[in-house]
Amino acid sequence: MPQDAYTMRYIAGELNGMLINGKVNKIIQPSRDEIVIFLYSGGKTQKLLLNTHATFARAVVSDVSRTAPDTAPNFCMLLRKHLSGALLTEIRQEGFERILSFTFDCTGEFSRAERVLYAEIMGKYSNLVLTENGIILGALKISSLQENFKRVLFPGVKYTFPEKQDKADPSDEKQLEERLSAFSGGEIAEFLFSNLSGLALPTCRQIAREVLQNRKEPFGSSAKDWAVRIRDFVFSKEVKPAVLRDERGRVSDFYARFDGGTSYPTVNAAADAYYAEREQEKIFSEKKRRLEALLISRRKKEEKKLALLLEREHSCADMEKNRVFGELITANIYALKKGMDGCELINYYDESGASVKIALDRTLDPAQNAQRYYKKYNKQKRTLAAVLPQKEEALSDLDYTESMLSSLTRAEDLSDLAELEEELRSVGVLPLEKKKGKAVPSVPFRVFECGKFTFFAGRNNVQNDRIVRECAPDDIWLHTQKYHSSHVLIRTSGRKVPNEVLLAAAQICAYFSDAREGGKVPVDYCERRFVKKPSGSRAGFVTYTDFKTILVEPCRHSELER
Repeated sequence: MPQDAYTMRYIAGELNGMLINGKVNKIIQPSRDEIVIFLYSGGKTQKLLLNTHATFARAVVSDVSRTAPDTAPNFCMLLRKHLSGALLTEIRQEGFERILSFTFDCTGEFSRAERVLYAEIMGKYSNLVLTENGIILGALKISSLQENFKRVLFPGVKYTFPEKQDKADPSDEKQLEERLSAFSGGEIAEFLFSNLSGLALPTCRQIAREVLQNRKEPFGSSAKDWAVRIRDFVFSKEVKPAVLRDERGRVSDFYARFDGGTSYPTVNAAADAYYAEREQEKIFSEKKRRLEALLISRRKKEEKKLALLLEREHSCADMEKNRVFGELITANIYALKKGMDGCELINYYDESGASVKIALDRTLDPAQNAQRYYKKYNKQKRTLAAVLPQKEEALSDLDYTESMLSSLTRAEDLSDLAELEEELRSVGVLPLEKKKGKAVPSVPFRVFECGKFTFFAGRNNVQNDRIVRECAPDDIWLHTQKYHSSHVLIRTSGRKVPNEVLLAAAQICAYFSDAREGGKVPVDYCERRFVKKPSGSRAGFVTYTDFKTILVEPCRHSELER
């Protein structure tokens, strides 16, 4: 549910209880679309988040940490100039609109003023506007007369509210009755959304479901009674905040009043949880797409390079034939003469003693023709000697890129991407970053518990290397056969591993592999002592011996994950 006027009425009341008389200690602008105001209120610092993103627009108190850029943007500097040290005296919803006004008592050394920060939470038209005595001091998104002749948002201009839509105010019983009387039947939620101001479509669907029982016929003479019921629902003080999730466990919506879902103590907390997770999903998907594009581009370059090397290798396919032709011509030079354009000689390299036809250059004598074939042979020999190590390197590079793409495909959240990004920087896919402050701690492995045994699954090549380094010689190591996959380790502590534990670990290994979508997958396993990390090899690459293979169906075993 977006922050429509219905939801914002509850949030405004909650913000008043949390932030009134709070002192502005700090203001940051983490991104282009949001401002965070740190207020000391009630004996602790609260973070008021004002977001104007088209999808995530909201005004909430949030505990999610945000980082300020090295250089503060202009609007952030303006807010710091006018609001630093100010007291927040009032938070008010303007009418039944998606606008919250934050009134600050600003006291300086030689002056005192009341300034109002308006948060217009209206989807793609969301904005933040700072005013004093009704005059705009600045706005996050400025519009001039040339851009919008109806409403100018520019310093020095009088602030005006956005133009109202031609809809009924839900607080006005008479307007409500008139609109309901005009309902001729059909989808009532769509009708409410088109005719009542301040209500998002999800709110209208909730009203249609809980108040109107999804009525489809006209209201007729009962329009007044239904208008009262709708008004009472919209302006009720009852709250039951909840966040809904889909079958995959991802947030799908939040409500100020809802029976079901995950309950929260306040509407603010529910909204913050919902939007924070949605933003994390967006950041994750964007970062994953960016990394995927980089790796796919790298793979295309490596495939092109490999194709050229294979083409050069193929051009050397007749190398031995040229050497044999040169030797046969030399051996039979007495029988040949200049001006011949070909000859047929017995191939004494062939066990059957068959003859072979050899093309000759009639402008060259027999010795020169032999040298021509020797030169071709030597050139191809040099080419092949140069191409083969390049081919092996290209194959290794391509396989390594495929392994990083495999790790990226298995990534499920931002923590899964953290070490992968470091790995990409180490191989030059991403530029190196200057280290700031303390080193980022290592991302933990995926951990599972089964039958009093603990086992771990790496998230990427870097973690796969860590697993190999950190386990004991008698621990059991698993990897899919001929597929890129996570390295899985069963911590044995000297105990024999039961078949059901080995089976579960193998199924998890198969799940976190390129063969996840297939049928049964072969998984190799052996003691860690038989796994070797070649010196100078790339991250995630190992060799292993003395292994056995088990055929399993991929399964994540979420019930075992901790």
